[in-house]
Formats: sequence, C-alpha cells, structure tokens
Amino acid sequence: MRHQDEDGRLDRPAIVEVPEGLAQRMRARGPQILVGLAILVALWLIWMVLTSIAGGSSAPSYRWDFGMVGRYMPVLLEGLVMTLQLTVVSISLGLTLGIVVALARLSSLRIVRGPTIIFIEIMRGTPALVQLVWVYYALPIVTGIQLPVFSAVVLAFTLNLGAFYGEAFRAGIQAVPREQVETADVLGLGYVQRMRYVVVPQATRIVLPVLISLSISLFKDTSLVSTLGVADLMYNGRTVSTATYRPLEILTLVGAIYFMVAFPVTLLMRRVEVHFGRHQTPTR
Repeated sequence: MRHQDEDGRLDRPAIVEVPEGLAQRMRARGPQILVGLAILVALWLIWMVLTSIAGGSSAPSYRWDFGMVGRYMPVLLEGLVMTLQLTVVSISLGLTLGIVVALARLSSLRIVRGPTIIFIEIMRGTPALVQLVWVYYALPIVTGIQLPVFSAVVLAFTLNLGAFYGEAFRAGIQAVPREQVETADVLGLGYVQRMRYVVVPQATRIVLPVLISLSISLFKDTSLVSTLGVADLMYNGRTVSTATYRPLEILTLVGAIYFMVAFPVTLLMRRVEVHFGRHQTPTR
C-alpha cells in the first residue's frame, strides 16, 4: 500500500536490493532446480509407462522381514572380506600391467605394438564372465596348468584391468605436454627416468577419474566369481537366501553392502582428484 506525501503525491514503492552473493547463489541454483524438475518429470513418465504396461494388474503381496538377516551378517561379512581381497590384489596387479601395456602400445616397434593391440581388443571386446570361465576351465586344458580358483580369478581380472588401465594410461601419456618431455631430455634423463619422474606421474593425474571408475566397476564385477564357487559376498548372499527362502531381503542387504563400500570410496577418490587438480602445475 502506498501513502501520500505532504504535496499530495503518491510515494514510489521501495526497491528491495538483493545482495550480490545471494543473487549469485540464486543464479547458480537455477540449473539445479531445472535438473530436479526434469528428473521428477522423467520418474513420472516412467511410472506412467510401467502402469500402462501392467494393464492394471496388481503385483502379489509380499511381507518384508529384515529381522532375520542379523543372524547371517557374519557370513555376509566373510564374503565381503573375500571380495575386498580380490579387488585390492587385482587392482594392484592391474595398475602395474596397465603401465606396461601403455608403454608397449606406444612402442615404435611393430613386433611389440601389434600383439599389444590384439591383447587390448580381446580383453575389451569380450565379457568379463567369459574371461573368468576361460581362465579357470580352458587354460588348464591348453597349458596343462591348473591354477587355484583364487589365483585364476585374480589372473583374469588382472588381464582385464590391464587392458583398460593400459588404454587409460596411453591417453594420459599422450596428453602430457610435449614441452615437459623435451625439458626432461635437456636435463639428460634417460627413457626410464623420464617416464618414471615426468610422464607417468602427470599421466596418472590426468587419467585419475578413469582409473577410479574402472576400479569401482571391478569391485562390483567381483560378484561374477560366484559362478565359479568363490565364497565372495554375492556367493554367500545367494547361499543364505536359498537357505532362508528370503532372497529379496538378503540380496537387498547384499546390494546395500556393495553400495556402503563403493560410495565412500567414490567420495574419497573425488577429494583426491580435486587435491591433485589444485596442485597440478598449469602448462601453456
């Protein structure tokens, strides 16, 4: 409501000034609000599609019971320990193999580069489950060497990760500025020293997000070893669900355990990535 002054004129409405910081936050949150609305609309559309496909038929009723899962937590945790062992050993060996594969992929010798390309394409072009089964069952037939199941699984995952890590390292090495390599040559560093002290550390920082993503994917893919009878988290979860006739509760708990391990690692690795990004020397 506006009031008249002494001359009988109406006062002008007061103009409220928005602080600059608040205005910037409002502008920054604009795209986030739009994304949130888009997600809600997408979920609504998915619900409408599922409802139309169901044709109005109701799903059978099910009574959830998580009270019994506590008795089997020690069994699931034993499987989690096996899963973590497979993950840590495979990642450690895969990183080492990945660096070797990247250097061989960039070699000027065709006799080295050619077989490496074939190895990479085979590992990247075939399912991990097929590789696990082949290493454990077919490799003894071909070579006459029967590996323990743990060693066979680690070997398969190492070869698979080595191919993916190798391509990631190759891209990172090629992304290192040429001036850095030339400076190392001027300082008199040999090939091994140049790769160790100059190229590989910078390439690792560049491809760190890819390495994190591949490592987390491996942690989840270890569930495939349950097909070989390895007592990992998924295998123990399937065993308990069969014994208790409660597959929904047990497998839901198994999925929650996978998430509770993978998500904090993801957050930690993002902080490491940000830390490396802040301390990375800018290049022209």
